[in-house]
Amino acid sequence: MSRIFSGIQPSGELHIGNYLGAVKNWVQLQETHPGALFCVVDYHAITGAYDPAVLRARRWGMAKSLLAAGIDPAKAALFVQSDVPEHTELSWIFTTLTPLGDLERQTQFKDKSSKLESIPAGLLMYPVLQSADILLYRADSVPVGEDQIQHLELARDTARKWNAKFGYEYFPEPKPLLTPTRRIMGLDGQSKMSKSLGNTIGLMETDDEIWAKLRPAMTDPQRVRRTDVGRPEVCNIFQLHKAFSSAETVAHVDVQCRTAGWGCMDCKKVLAESMVRELTPIRRRAEALDAEPQRVLDALASGAETARGIARETMREVRGFMGLDAVAIPTAGTA
Repeated sequence: MSRIFSGIQPSGELHIGNYLGAVKNWVQLQETHPGALFCVVDYHAITGAYDPAVLRARRWGMAKSLLAAGIDPAKAALFVQSDVPEHTELSWIFTTLTPLGDLERQTQFKDKSSKLESIPAGLLMYPVLQSADILLYRADSVPVGEDQIQHLELARDTARKWNAKFGYEYFPEPKPLLTPTRRIMGLDGQSKMSKSLGNTIGLMETDDEIWAKLRPAMTDPQRVRRTDVGRPEVCNIFQLHKAFSSAETVAHVDVQCRTAGWGCMDCKKVLAESMVRELTPIRRRAEALDAEPQRVLDALASGAETARGIARETMREVRGFMGLDAVAIPTAGTA
C-alpha cells in the first residue's frame, strides 16, 4: 500500500512559506492518500542551542497551526516525533550503514557548519535521522521542497544499502512529491522566507498586519516609477498572486503590470484581499482550537498511537532481520 510521510520543524505558528511550500499540499494529499503521516519533528529542532520552554510552545503552536490549516485527524495521523522513540532507534541502526563522507557532502551541513566554531554531531547526523523518519513507516512517497531532495536521496540510498546487506527488499526507496509551489521567497525578495530573517507573513496575522508587511515588500527592482512597465516573472509579489489569487486575477495582474496599468501598490492591495480571503478561515479555526486546547492534544495522541503501531511493527521486523531480536540459544555452527 502506498504511504506518505512528511515532517516539519516546530518553529511555532506557520507562516505562508511553510503553508504554500508544504502544508497546503499535505491537506490535498490526505484526501487522495489515506493513512498519510505528518510529523512535528522536534528531535530535529534540538541540533542547536534552544530553550526547552520555547520548544514546548513551538511544538504546540505548530500542531495547532497544522490542524487549523486543514490537517484532519480522521484522514491523516498528526503526531510529535519524540512521542515515537523508534525514530531514534532506527536512526542509530542507519548510522552503522552511512559513510561519513556522504554526510559531510550534504549541502545543508556544509552551509550551516561553516558558520559554527563547534559543530554538534547532531548537525552532521541530521539527514540520517531524517532517513529513519521516512523509512520507519516504509513510506514510498515524501512531499518535499527542492531543498530537501539531497536528503531524500540519502534515504533512498540507505534503503538500498540496508536491503542489500540483509538480503531482503524490505524498505521502499521513497520518491519525492514536489509541491506545486516549490520555493517561496521572503518579502525582501532576496532569500527564502524565514522567521529568522523577518521576511515572513504568519498565517495567524490580522488583515492589518498582513497589509503592513505587504506594503513595503520588494517588487520588480527595475520598476522605479509608476509609469514604468513591470516584469511579473521576476516580481515576488506576482509569485504570491499565483499562490493566493484566482487564475482570472493572476491573468489580469499580469496584463496590468506589463502595461503599467497598475502601480505596485495596486497590485499589493489585490494580493492582500486574496490572502485575507484564504487565511481568515484558518485564523478562525486556530482561535477555536485555542478555546478548546484538548482537541489539539487528542489529535496528537491519536496520531502518535497510529504512528507507534506502525513503528513498533517495523522495528520488530528490522530487529529480526539483523539478529537483534530476543536472545536465543545459537544453533550449531553459529557460536
